[in-house]
Amino acid sequence: MKFRLLHVSRACVLRACILGACGLVPISSLALELSFDEAQQRLFNVSDAIAGSQSQLESLQHLAEASDSLSYPEVTLDVKQMRFAKHLDLEAVEPLAKVNNLYIPSEMDVVEWRTRPIITATLPIWTGGKISAGKAAARAGVNEARAQLAGAQQKELGQLIEAYFGQHMAARVLLIRTDVRAGLQQHYQRASRLEAEGFATQAQKLQAKVALDEAERELRKAQNDLQGAQTALSGLLHTQEVVKPSSPLFVWQRSLPAVEQFIDSALVQHPGLLQIQAIKTQAEQKLAVEKAGWLPTVYAFGQYDLKPEDAFVSDSNWAFGVGLSYTLLSNQNRSRQVRAAHSQINQASYSLQDNQVKLTIAVKRSWLAADSARQQFTLLESALESAEENRRLQELSFQAGQATSLDVIDASLKVGKVRIERAQAAWQFDLALMQLLDVSGQSDQFNHYLKLADKVLANKSLENQPLGKTSISKEAL
Repeated sequence: MKFRLLHVSRACVLRACILGACGLVPISSLALELSFDEAQQRLFNVSDAIAGSQSQLESLQHLAEASDSLSYPEVTLDVKQMRFAKHLDLEAVEPLAKVNNLYIPSEMDVVEWRTRPIITATLPIWTGGKISAGKAAARAGVNEARAQLAGAQQKELGQLIEAYFGQHMAARVLLIRTDVRAGLQQHYQRASRLEAEGFATQAQKLQAKVALDEAERELRKAQNDLQGAQTALSGLLHTQEVVKPSSPLFVWQRSLPAVEQFIDSALVQHPGLLQIQAIKTQAEQKLAVEKAGWLPTVYAFGQYDLKPEDAFVSDSNWAFGVGLSYTLLSNQNRSRQVRAAHSQINQASYSLQDNQVKLTIAVKRSWLAADSARQQFTLLESALESAEENRRLQELSFQAGQATSLDVIDASLKVGKVRIERAQAAWQFDLALMQLLDVSGQSDQFNHYLKLADKVLANKSLENQPLGKTSISKEAL
């Protein structure tokens, strides 16, 4: 018993030395350990793409709030300091010819400086729908920006899922490659000992050495893959530290919700469809504005002269009333503008229908991909148990001289192959689930599925197992 504990301890130390010496698997005290939920929050805080979309949304929200004042009165102050000349031609009427013994000429010229400060208030009463259409278009612009923000978050989240669980996958492959190499190293040592004792041929020893070298090459490749995955995740989260994911690869062994639920969700809340719908609404409001151009505008007005002593003879000190404005001839070609607005509405409608069809197809394909990966993971469980048992029997048979070195090598490689295939099935499930939630507009539900997973692939379960003789529990896998 003491010997076995010593063997396990030395195996774990050897594994740590192999991975740590390459500088690829960080020491936990030096790494930034993040759960998926924590990584998602960090991504949303540091993402430049999301920040840009957020700024655009805030800009359009300000514009929408500004459009609310279109119904308010407009007050203007017009101040003119001017020098003018005016020729007055007065008829020589007897009562005007002489007032208080003063002679009034029939003609006179006035040349002087005057200040004309006039304040005017205008309130729109009826504009043919221009104001209400402008407000609706502004709100639709906000909806479009909000959909763009959701799309940006969805895209960034998809990249995070790929990078976060991709690093998990790379780390798991590295651990499996390390186990395979350690197992083949032990087999090579046994083959060398048996060859020296005359119980194995030199060819069998060479076969073991070739297999060991191949395992070494695969291990080196796995180390580089993990380093690349670490770089991708750290870069995405804008950190110089190596990120250590704490949320494992996972699989739902129970059936996913019906595909119809995902289709219904996609047609209601996918950001792409919401954006197109907002664009269509803006086109409809633009049509309303163009049609309102054929209608008159009714408004109330008020005017007050702040310096009546400088007023002209024909100017009033104050005035108020109701006015009507109508454009008889416009250089905007209003009929063409109306037709253009109709074409924009048609374009948005066709685009909406096309994307609805494509999203329905994408949801079905993603659902089938996730379900296939889920089934593959489950079916590989028995294959893994069989491969583990076959390797154990081949090792015993080789030591008893009843099996060749190639039998042991093939059995060891088969175990590593099945373990990697099973990890890949979990990885493919996570990617397919991400794609399914993405096309159905439910990317924010990924963490919910993670928390409800009934099968996880935690790399920690391998760290406490002896090299080359790793037993994999059903709970861990």
